Amino acid sequence: MKTFLTRRGTFGGANREQADQQLLRSKVEPGWTNGDPWRVLRIMGEFVDGFESLADIEKSVTIFGSARTAKDDRYYRLGEDLGRVFAKAGYTVITGGGPGLMEAASKGAHENGGLAVGLGIELPHEQGMNDYIDLGIEFRYFFVRKTMFVKYAQAFVALPGGFGTLDELFEAVTLVQTHKIQKFPIVLVGHEFWDDLVKWLKKRLVTEGMVSSEEVALIQVVDTAEEALYVVKENSLQFP
Repeated sequence: MKTFLTRRGTFGGANREQADQQLLRSKVEPGWTNGDPWRVLRIMGEFVDGFESLADIEKSVTIFGSARTAKDDRYYRLGEDLGRVFAKAGYTVITGGGPGLMEAASKGAHENGGLAVGLGIELPHEQGMNDYIDLGIEFRYFFVRKTMFVKYAQAFVALPGGFGTLDELFEAVTLVQTHKIQKFPIVLVGHEFWDDLVKWLKKRLVTEGMVSSEEVALIQVVDTAEEALYVVKENSLQFP
């Protein structure tokens, strides 16, 4: 049975100002309900909703990837493979809940007996949850959503993607680098897509002394879903 948690009155279309936009605006309209103290209560409520909805999830992996990838793309098929392989290994598959590679991973999990969780976000042009999500939660605030991605997963697996995927990737690397989270593998799938990025990190950041080679090595690149599963199982916290 599908379960969706959506906040009434939150998602009003492309012309309505988003909650994140309101929060990040330095000057706000006068009035208590427009001010930051009131907004803190909404943020707290969103955290509570997320924690409550996901509290029973233990063994899980978060899979990221582009929302723009077509269904006939080879990376879409790879996303399905990831969802299938992790679901059969007993993992809940968490994605952003949208189309493209998020849908592919959700589909692979859903069609192979796994639980597909979608953590959506309020955007100007609504995408909605894809058809394979079993448990869906819509968030107003990116930072609340990102907390859920990390808190309830034992690993991040990234398919090719754009700025959103890179945002999640480097936040995860920073959290591991600074020991905010431990035994949390970060896996990039697709050497052809990711190798140039990793080479740049080594050539520029390591050479300039901005990061260490050991820190770059926190990112592991593989080509198949089976390889991704192996890396995750060997390097993450294990559940019975």
